[in-house]
Amino acid sequence: MLNIHNLSVSFQGEYLFEEITFRLNGGDRVGLVGKNGAGKSTLLRIISGEQEYDTGSIAIEKEIQIGFLKQDIDFVEGRTVLEESYEAFAEIKRLEKQLEEINTQLSERTDYETDSYNQLMIDLNDIQHQYEIHGGYNYQGDTERILQGLGFKREDFDKLTDTFSGGWRMRIELAKLLLQSNDILLLDEPTNHLDIESIIWLEGFLKNYSGAVVIVSHDKMFLDNVTNRTIEISLGRIYDYPKAYSDYLVLRQELREQQLASQKNQQKQIEQTEKLIEKFRAKASKATMAQSLIKKLDKIDRIEVDEDDNSVMTLKFPISLTPGKVVIETEGIAKSYGDKKVLQNIDLLVERDTKTAFVGQNGQGKSTLAKIIVGELEHQGHLKLGHNVQIGYFAQNQAEYLDGSKTVEDTMIDAADEKTRPRVRDILGSFLFRGEEVDKYVRVLSGGERNRLALAKMMLQPFNVLVMDEPTNHLDIKSKNVLKAALKSFGGTLIVVSHDRDFLQGLTDRVYEFKDHRIKEYLGDIDYYLESREVDSLREIEKRDDQPVKAETKKDNKQSYEDQKKLKGLHNKLSKIEAQINKLEREIKAIDVEMEINYDATVAQPNFFDNYQNKKKALDQLMEDWEVTSEQIDQLG
Repeated sequence: MLNIHNLSVSFQGEYLFEEITFRLNGGDRVGLVGKNGAGKSTLLRIISGEQEYDTGSIAIEKEIQIGFLKQDIDFVEGRTVLEESYEAFAEIKRLEKQLEEINTQLSERTDYETDSYNQLMIDLNDIQHQYEIHGGYNYQGDTERILQGLGFKREDFDKLTDTFSGGWRMRIELAKLLLQSNDILLLDEPTNHLDIESIIWLEGFLKNYSGAVVIVSHDKMFLDNVTNRTIEISLGRIYDYPKAYSDYLVLRQELREQQLASQKNQQKQIEQTEKLIEKFRAKASKATMAQSLIKKLDKIDRIEVDEDDNSVMTLKFPISLTPGKVVIETEGIAKSYGDKKVLQNIDLLVERDTKTAFVGQNGQGKSTLAKIIVGELEHQGHLKLGHNVQIGYFAQNQAEYLDGSKTVEDTMIDAADEKTRPRVRDILGSFLFRGEEVDKYVRVLSGGERNRLALAKMMLQPFNVLVMDEPTNHLDIKSKNVLKAALKSFGGTLIVVSHDRDFLQGLTDRVYEFKDHRIKEYLGDIDYYLESREVDSLREIEKRDDQPVKAETKKDNKQSYEDQKKLKGLHNKLSKIEAQINKLEREIKAIDVEMEINYDATVAQPNFFDNYQNKKKALDQLMEDWEVTSEQIDQLG
């Protein structure tokens, strides 16, 4: 279908990639991976014909159509969701216009016996045939099916696209792409704005797609579920293997280890040969042999080991002054968008130095509450920030918060003050913006580079509360790990909105689940939350179609305020006991496993049996406390 040969692209004198060669065939579902800034989006733009390249060639079979989903899109205002989606059918719309014109003429004319009238009838028949071949009688049904698959409801179809967020507009663009009869699909971060149901639907669509697909994504599960081939761009080269992403990582590591072993063996042979050459050179009788060995050494094809690009950004969030014990308190927070209710009667208390995760399906209000906390949205109810609270905010859609007409350096300088302005270059360097890269315009940055720039801006002002909304979108895996380490060591209060379990593991100490306009607190980490919900992954929770929650029975109006307060306290106490029980059970299980593997070494540890028995006694006591607390709740409830 498409053949790329010795393709090279440079930027300001440095190669993004040099003389890369590969071929796309029908049925290929390629995961295009690599670090932020490695050239993934550039390669997609080149394949689509939107960007020039320096040297090499691209050969495409005749009549091959390419569809390209970009990270940034421009919408024409004033169209409804359906009207914008129908833009995918340019040829069908052209034929519809011709049919309308011919039918108008036929209805107005009466010269039935003339040649021109007869020609109109012939034209009508030809165009109707073309219309049928192009799917003119099915496209409206297909459009509605795909829009619903991507999360739109029928009542959304006639709404103007202007009223939808950037994420939902991206879904419309994706729908248009899937509706076209493209032979090659180029998808740049297609899952960033999709909820789990839509991601699963898209996975199914792409698995059955007969053409070729090239996907840029940092979602490991999505790549593993969809792709059958991985191409990694690293240090200007490509590594191409017929494996999904996780299998590719294992295979590439094995190959690199083989290369290292072979290189080590070869180096030993070279050193032995060099010693012989030095030994024979000293003797005239052996000079001929020495020359022979030198020629042999020159002919050796030296084994090279594939380089790994291990450069990562440096990230440490600045902490400001210590705030009061309670940093955020909300009471009766509610938010609606027109008739759509998102949040209702939200009571939230965030204390100093806690680390909190917001989880749940898209559209349940996680980002909305984050924006309310940072003062970006009007709302009903009361929000109170604690004494000396200074909030740093990372928004989900950085494209809306960065000015594309500014350079990277100007963006930082404009956000800096007198103290931090002299440090702008150093900060950019630690985020891998070095040399002439600081002169890039924001509009040409990849999604990952924009996220890095947004993180760099956060280094300019200290804060003590950090609100992060989907911070891992667009970030490569190494950058995700750096960000996670920085958030773990952050000395302030953290609220993070995310659906990435790997990222949340070990990061937060409490979880709020958003569902049915309300929130529910779990006093533990993400693993405790998933165990409490009896599932293995956030993906499983987000795709569940739970039964509607039964209306709560109204409590006795005579129940005193003190009883209600006491009941709330008991519920909090029970949650804490459950978290402690869960933690102790895991610790005891780990010790039991250690004893099974190596009993002697385990029991030889100082005070081992005392510590082991103390944990068991503590667990027994917690179980008793749980029973007592549960009984007290039953009595009051």
